[in-house]
Amino acid sequence: MELRVAIYLKLILERLIEHQMNRYQILGESYEDGPCTMTSNKNSDNNLLSLDGLDNEVKDGLPNNFRAHPLQLDQSSDPSNSIDGPDHVRSASSLHETKKGNIGIIHGACLTLTDHDRIRQFIQEFTFRGLLPHIEKTIRQLNDQLISRKGLSRSLFSATKKWFSGSKVPEKSINELKNTSGLLYPPEAPELQIRKMADLCFLVQHYDLAYSCYHTAKKDFLNDQAMLYAAGALEMAAVSAFLQPGAPRPYPAHYMDTAIQTYRDICKNMVLAERCVLLSAELLKSQSKYSEAAALLIRLTSEDSDLRSALLLEQAAHCFINMKSPMVRKYAFHMILAGHRFSKAGQKKHALRCYCQAMQVYKGKGWSLAEDHINFTIGRQSYTLRQLDNAVSAFRHILINESKQSAAQQGAFLREYLYVYKNVSQLSPDGPLPQLPLPYINSSATRVFFGHDRRPADGEKQAATHVSLDQEYDSESSQQWRELEEQVVSVVNKGVIPSNFHPTQYCLNSYSDNSRFPLAVVEEPITVEVAFRNPLKVPLLLTDLSLLWKFHPKDFSEKDNEEVKQLVTSEPEMIGTEVISEFLINGEESKVARLKLFPHHIGELHILGVVYNLGTIQGSMTVDGIGALPGCHTGKYSLSMSVRGKQDLEIQGPRLNNTKEEKTSVKYGPDRRLDPIITEEMPLLEVFFIHFPTGLLCGEIRKAYVEFVNVSKCPLTGLKVVSKRPEFFTFGGNTAVLTPLSPSASENCSAYKTVVTDATSVCTALISSASSVDFGIGTGSQPEVIPVPLPDTVLLPGASVQLPMWLRGPDEEGVHEINFLFYYESVKRQPKIRHRILRHTAIICTSRSLNVRATVCRSNSLENEEGRGGNMLVFVDVENTNTSEAGVKEFHIVQVSSSSKHWKLQKSVNLSENKDAKLASREKGKFCFKAIRCEKKEAATQSSEKYTFADIIFGNEQIISSASPCADFFYRSLSSELKKPQAHLPVHTEKQSTEDAVRLIQKCSEVDLNIVILWKAYVVEDSKQLILEGQHHVILRTIGKEAFSYPQKQEPPEMELLKFFRPENTTVSSRPSVEQLSSLIKTSLHYPESFNHPFHQKSLCLVPVTLLLSNCSKADVDVIVDLRHKTTSPEALEIHASFTWLGQTQYKLQLKSQEIHSLQLKACFVHTGVYNLGTPRVFAKLSDQVTVFETSQQNSMPALIIINNV
Repeated sequence: MELRVAIYLKLILERLIEHQMNRYQILGESYEDGPCTMTSNKNSDNNLLSLDGLDNEVKDGLPNNFRAHPLQLDQSSDPSNSIDGPDHVRSASSLHETKKGNIGIIHGACLTLTDHDRIRQFIQEFTFRGLLPHIEKTIRQLNDQLISRKGLSRSLFSATKKWFSGSKVPEKSINELKNTSGLLYPPEAPELQIRKMADLCFLVQHYDLAYSCYHTAKKDFLNDQAMLYAAGALEMAAVSAFLQPGAPRPYPAHYMDTAIQTYRDICKNMVLAERCVLLSAELLKSQSKYSEAAALLIRLTSEDSDLRSALLLEQAAHCFINMKSPMVRKYAFHMILAGHRFSKAGQKKHALRCYCQAMQVYKGKGWSLAEDHINFTIGRQSYTLRQLDNAVSAFRHILINESKQSAAQQGAFLREYLYVYKNVSQLSPDGPLPQLPLPYINSSATRVFFGHDRRPADGEKQAATHVSLDQEYDSESSQQWRELEEQVVSVVNKGVIPSNFHPTQYCLNSYSDNSRFPLAVVEEPITVEVAFRNPLKVPLLLTDLSLLWKFHPKDFSEKDNEEVKQLVTSEPEMIGTEVISEFLINGEESKVARLKLFPHHIGELHILGVVYNLGTIQGSMTVDGIGALPGCHTGKYSLSMSVRGKQDLEIQGPRLNNTKEEKTSVKYGPDRRLDPIITEEMPLLEVFFIHFPTGLLCGEIRKAYVEFVNVSKCPLTGLKVVSKRPEFFTFGGNTAVLTPLSPSASENCSAYKTVVTDATSVCTALISSASSVDFGIGTGSQPEVIPVPLPDTVLLPGASVQLPMWLRGPDEEGVHEINFLFYYESVKRQPKIRHRILRHTAIICTSRSLNVRATVCRSNSLENEEGRGGNMLVFVDVENTNTSEAGVKEFHIVQVSSSSKHWKLQKSVNLSENKDAKLASREKGKFCFKAIRCEKKEAATQSSEKYTFADIIFGNEQIISSASPCADFFYRSLSSELKKPQAHLPVHTEKQSTEDAVRLIQKCSEVDLNIVILWKAYVVEDSKQLILEGQHHVILRTIGKEAFSYPQKQEPPEMELLKFFRPENTTVSSRPSVEQLSSLIKTSLHYPESFNHPFHQKSLCLVPVTLLLSNCSKADVDVIVDLRHKTTSPEALEIHASFTWLGQTQYKLQLKSQEIHSLQLKACFVHTGVYNLGTPRVFAKLSDQVTVFETSQQNSMPALIIINNV
C-alpha cells in the first residue's frame, strides 16, 4: 500500500494546484449574472492562463491540461459553468446525460470471492516477484552506468578545471543564473539518470539514498544552468530530507526557498512555484512552524493573479489562527484580504465566506468602521448571490450600530439598505409588515395622555392648566395631587376611602403606576407620544406615520371579533387614527411625535406600535416641525427611496422586588400603559379663570371670576374644589350674595360688603355674629374641601356658569405655587369611573405690605358690671414694610375687628383726633384696644360654632367682618385650630387627674381672641391711582405672649453634645409654669390715690382699702391672703417707711368658678409720704389638689398712695 502511494505522490503533487485552480475558477463562474459578467470571467481566465504560463503544451514530460486532469471535478454537477459558451454547455449536458444513463451499471458485480482472492494474489505476486525486483535491478544498473560513464568524464573535467583555475569554482547565486529553458537533456544523459535513480529510491522509501542522488543531480543541473531541473531536484531533496526516519539532518528550508525563487523569477512558472509553496507550507505546519509557513504563503501573493493570492492569503490566515498563541486579529485581517481578492477574481461565494468568518472576530469589539466595511461587503455579496435576507440583515447592522462614518457614507449605506429592502418587499407584497431599524424608538420614554389638549388663554380668560404632555414629571407634585384626590374622595365617602380607589392618571409615563389597565372615555382622544432618535448624520423622512393597534369591541366579545388596523381609511367607525403626513428627523436629533387615536366604541384597545414609510431626502437641509413641511421637500424625495414598515412598542415593566423569589431572580412586572380600556361616556368639565391676578400684596383681597363649562353630553354634579392652601381663595359663604354675576358689572366696586356709618359709631365697636358652619368650617370638618355653589348643584351638557372667587395674597412674600383640584361626578353612576378630576396650578407672586404684632394683657380695672369676669388690653403694632415695590404710596388702616367666642373689642383706647391712620413706607403705628367678655346671655344663645365679631372703624364706612369675604378668610386662617376636636372638661367630678388639673391652670392664661386688621393701599399705576384692599389676621392664644400676622422663621437649634443617661423616674407629672400659676387669681386694690389726715390731732391715720380677688379659672380655688409680708425689694425701700395692716392678718377663702370676692382692709400710717399698698401675699391652689400647685399671686404693678397732713 505504501509503495502504491509513493508511486503516485509526485503525480498528485504536480497536478494538485492545477486541480484547485480549476475548481475555484469553475465555482466562481457559476455565480455570475448576465453575459457581461461571463465575458469578464472568461477574459480573466485567459489572463490567468497566460500569466501563469499554463497552456496545453506538455511540460516536464507530463500533460498540463486542465480538463484532462484525473481529479478534476465533474463539470456537469455545476450547470452554470458556461465559460466556453454554448458549445461547452451542450457538451456538458451530453456528458451529464451519458453519466445519467450509466448510473444503473455496477462494475464488478459478476466477480466471485474466488476472483477476489485471485486478483489479490496476483497483485501481491506482481509486486514482490515483478515490480520490486525490477526496481532493484534498474537502480543497480543505473548506479553501475553512472560509475562507469560519469566517473571518467567527471575526473577529466575536474582535473582540467583545477589545472586552469587552480581553486574551487564558487557557486553562482540565483540572480546571476540565466534561464536556460531551451536546454533539454537526452534520455541517456547522466544527469537524468541520476534523477531517475533518485526518483526510484524515493518511490521505494529509500530517502537517504534519494537525498544523496537529488543533491548530486542538483549540483550537475546548476553547473549546466538547467534551472528548471535544478529547482525540481532542490524541491525533492528537501522532501527526502524531511521524510528521512529519525531525522539525521534538519529540514533544509532554504532548499525550498531557492526552488520557489527559481520557479518564480527565472523559470516564470507560477504553477510550479505555487505547488512548491503549498508543499513547503504543509511541511512547516507539520513542524508547528506556522509563522514561517504564513510568511512563505504571503510572500508569493502578487497582483498578477487574484485567485492564487486569495487562496494563499486564506491559507496564511489559517496558519495565524492555528498558532500556539492564536493571532486572532491577524487571522481576521488576512481573511478580509482573501475575501477582497476572491471578490476581484469573481468568486463571490468564497468572498462572502471569508468576510463572514472575519466578522466573527470583529463583531462586538468596538471597531465600528471595520464592522461597517465588513457588513457592507457582506450585504453586497449576499445581494449578488440573491441571498436577500442575509443582505438585509447585514445592512441593518450598519444602520443600528453607533456609526462613526461620515454623513456621505452613512447616506450611501442608507440608500443601499432602502434599495435592497425594496426588492425584498416586492417579493411578498401581501406579507406582514417588516420591522424597520430606523429611527430608534425609546419605548420606555413613551407617554400616553387621555383627554383633549389644553385650550390657550383668550384675553383675560385663562383655562385651567390641568395635565398636558408639555409638563415635566415631578414626583413631589404627583404625590401632592394624589393626596388632594384622596382627601376629597374621603370627604365624599364620609371619611372612608373605598378599597377599590385608585388615583386618576391622565398622563402615563415610566414613573407612573402602570400595573393596571388605564381607563379612557369613549369619544375622547388618546395621545401617544413616541420618542424617536436618529443615530445617523443624515436626515430621515417618515411619511404616513400612524399608530398600529388592535381592538376588541365589547359588544362583539362573544363572537371573538378582532380587528387589526394599520391605517384608518375605510372603517373609522371603531377607532379613528391620526396620520402625520410627513415627519422629518434631522441628523443625530431626538424628536417626539404625538399620535392620536379617537375611540368611537367601548372595548379593549391594544396599541402595538407605529407604522410609517422610511425614506431620506437629498442634500443636508435641516427642517424642524411635525406634520406637513411646506416648501422644503415634497413626496418625490420619499417616494423614490422609501419602504413601508413598522416598529413595535414593547415596554418593559419595573423589576419585581417584593418576595424572596423575585429578589433572587430577575423578574419584571407588566406595563399596561398601551392597553387602555374604553369606557362609557362621562361628563367633561372645563374651567376658565377671569381677571385672575398674577401678583398680589401680602394679605391683599382681589375679586375674580371662575367659569365652569360642561363640554360633554352628560350632566355633572357634586362639584368640589380641594387645595392645600384653602386660605388663599373662597367662593363665599351660604349668606354671600352671588350677584353681580358678570365681571364687568363690578370692576370698580369693593371686594367687601360695606355699610356707611355715622360719626357717633366711631371709637365704639359694632357687634355682629356669624357661624363657622355657614362658611364651610366646623369642628371635625375638612376646610381644604370646598363645595362649589352651582345652581341646582347640576351642570347640564353644554351649560356654563360664572361664579365669583375672592383671592387673598399669602402672608409670605415670594412666588407661590397653589394647586386646585376640581372634583365632579356623573349624575348616572358608572361602574368603571366613579369620578373625574381637573387640575389647575396658579402661580402668584406676592410683595410685602404690612406686618402686624399684637399682645394681650389683663386689665386691673373693674369699673362697671361690663367688666365682670375681667377685662383685657390689646396692643396692636402695625408696620409698613413695603418699599414701594408695587408702586404703593401709603397704607390706610380702615378698621380693626375682633372675632371670638368669648371676647370682643369694646373700644379704642388711644385713638387720636386724626381718625385716619396712615402709614407711609417703613412707618409704624401703635393701637390699644379694650376687650371685654361677651355677655352671658349672648354667649348662652350661641352655639359652639358661633363667633362674635366686633368692628372698630377709623373712617365713615364699616366693613361687615362677619360677611364674605372677610369672614371666609378669617375662618380659613383658623382652619388648622378648628380641625382639632375640643375636649369638654368636667367640672363637678369628685376627683380629677393631675393632667386635668394642669390643664385647668393652663387655661387661666389662655385667651381666645382673634384680631383682623383691614386696610387700603393707594397704588399709582400707569398714571392712574388704584385702591387695593386687604386684611391681616393675628391669633391671640396666650396672655402676655406676642403674636404675629406673618409666619416666623425658626432658627435651627444649636449643636449640643450627645448625652447618655438613665432616667430615674419616668412617671413625673407635668408641672405648670410660674407664669401660668400666677394667673390663677387676679388681685386688685381699690383705695384713694391721696388721703389727707391731721396728724397733729390724731397720730394714727386709718385708710380703708378694698382687695378684690377674681378667680380666672373654671374650677374652685382655695385662696390664702397673708398681710404679714414685708417688702424687701430695692424699689420698695426707696419709698417712705412701711405701714401696718390692722385687723385680721390672714384670710382663707374659697372662690367658685370665675367668682369675684372683696375684702375690706384697713391700713395704718403714722407719717406722711408715699406708700406701696401692694404688700399682701396671695396663695392659691385648686380645691381638690395637693399643695404642689400652690404659689404666690403678686401684683405686677405697685399700688401707691399719698398721705398728706392737713
